[in-house]
Amino acid sequence: MPSARQSISNGIHVMKLEHPFIQLPLKFDAELLAQEVSAIDESAWLPHPQGFAGNDALTLITPYGDKNSDLLSGPMQPTEHLLRCPYLMQVMQTIGGVWGRTRLMRLSGQAEVERHVDVHYYWRERMRVHVPIVTQPTVRFSCGDEEINMAAGECWIFDTWRWHRVLNDNELARIHLVADTVGGEQFWSWLSDSKPSQINIPGWKPRFIAKNNEASPLLRYESTNMPNVMTPWEMRDIFSFLFGETVAHPRLNDFAGKTMDFCMSWNALWAEMGDQESAYPKYRLLRDHFRREVMPFADISLLNGHKLVNAIVQSLLPYCVTEQQPVSFVETRNSGLETATSTQVASIFTKAQTDEQALITKPLIIVSSPRSGSTMFFEALANCPDLYTIGGESHLAIESIESLNPASRNYDSNILLEADCSPEIAKRLSDNFYKDSRKHDGTRPLDSESIRLLEKTPKNALRIPFLTKLFPDAGYIYLYRDPRHVISSMIDAWQSGRFQTYPQLPGWVGQPWSLLLIPGWRGLVGKPLHHIVAHQWATTSRILLDALENMDSRNIEKVRYETFVAQPQAEINRLCRAFSLNPNTDLADLPLSQHTLTPPHPDKWKRNAHLIDEIWPMIEEQVLRVENFMKAVS
Repeated sequence: MPSARQSISNGIHVMKLEHPFIQLPLKFDAELLAQEVSAIDESAWLPHPQGFAGNDALTLITPYGDKNSDLLSGPMQPTEHLLRCPYLMQVMQTIGGVWGRTRLMRLSGQAEVERHVDVHYYWRERMRVHVPIVTQPTVRFSCGDEEINMAAGECWIFDTWRWHRVLNDNELARIHLVADTVGGEQFWSWLSDSKPSQINIPGWKPRFIAKNNEASPLLRYESTNMPNVMTPWEMRDIFSFLFGETVAHPRLNDFAGKTMDFCMSWNALWAEMGDQESAYPKYRLLRDHFRREVMPFADISLLNGHKLVNAIVQSLLPYCVTEQQPVSFVETRNSGLETATSTQVASIFTKAQTDEQALITKPLIIVSSPRSGSTMFFEALANCPDLYTIGGESHLAIESIESLNPASRNYDSNILLEADCSPEIAKRLSDNFYKDSRKHDGTRPLDSESIRLLEKTPKNALRIPFLTKLFPDAGYIYLYRDPRHVISSMIDAWQSGRFQTYPQLPGWVGQPWSLLLIPGWRGLVGKPLHHIVAHQWATTSRILLDALENMDSRNIEKVRYETFVAQPQAEINRLCRAFSLNPNTDLADLPLSQHTLTPPHPDKWKRNAHLIDEIWPMIEEQVLRVENFMKAVS
């Protein structure tokens, strides 16, 4: 059966297969596997790292065997959970791979794994093996145009480069062994006798693997999985694959030209310095320049529907040069840590990531409900000579990370919690903010220079726990504006069509969804626009205050929009003193915000006064809460 093996050898990425689903000729004792799994304490199950509802995991193989880790880089070792499951280890030994990150993935009843594509660098050369342990015939796994039910005990791989999802419409949970592997001699042998799901092979039958009582199975684990510096030939290989998967576009040649320039420069630097640590800053400069060069090409798509730029940003650029000095085994032994526990050793890498993120120190984050004047306020504060910004709002920086995009979260809302900020995501976001930062006059930070970042995005009102995990030393500025003005402006923003954020929001009818996405939006379908806006304002204000009231008040400054407009220089000076900044010196004339719809006027809101009077009882309690918060002593 050559087609399954051929689908690997003909592709540059092993994750891209000729068929959506391929079954290996193996069958395991699912009941015995379930017994081993059920013996593990329930507390060992961890929430899904992206917070997907109904999804949790039990770690089996992680960097250094840390049972609480979800990282993809570092020497892979078994966790204590795997070592307690001899038949599960026998299953993996039989499959015969060199194993990377491996977990048990549990999907509760009436839950799903959201539709997505795996573009991360780690899965470029890895296949994902599934062995169902607890499942039901109604559980559906879709990949591309095919949909199957993986029966208990079977062994499957699938094409992670196609869009895929899992739906469990049963009341019972589904548990799969989900293991990543680059393969191995025995694995390839099984694969050569495998069967695509839609192809009938007369006489083909999986081989049942019963438990044996021999010595503890020996597994092979990854020790190397992320480069310190990507070789030029691996980089060209990745680009070759991506461009081969790209839809025709009139500007594709221009994009390819910039990519060639980047690869040639990388090749020249590699020939000169290889992976010497002293060259890391030079590699980062090349990478960061290329990142800026490709962002204008964000409309070019891949054949699978993913965006080419997003795939490059997610699968190549973060991994072409390390962001931290590697910790080798020799260095660990010389540091007297040869007897350290896996958790202690893993903490070295966590600390290294934290130190790297310290390139951004004590950032300032403006939070407010939409249409509160935050853009004008941001543009005025950005004039302070100590502050850097990314030039605007961070919608792309955050939502280009697939797991943070509402599309990957069932479009429930823009809420992001502390649990959503994994070390990997924190590193990527911090890197992205730093790379795109500049002062008001366009000055970029020098390499490895620490900066004070100013960030403003209305959706951040729903993300304070996430941002606090990302930037633990952040200061917050809460900008509050008379809600009558805000709600009137929000109504105008919806009606203008200029602030559509999710124009194809599934299940939404009426005017395309505008401004931030609040939890509970589905209950607003069919409601009048001013009711929708009232719920947007009240829900945002409630979630925002819930977060601020649980923080150290010394990290929060409050600003009334009306006070700021009346005396901008005095307010800027006050904030600069509070956050130890040098103030700008000329705010005599505040420029109009780039998002202003019509010229400001104190009575502009009154054209919607009758609508605001109608919805005022819906928001009055929240208005009083905000007013009391503003009056409280900081």
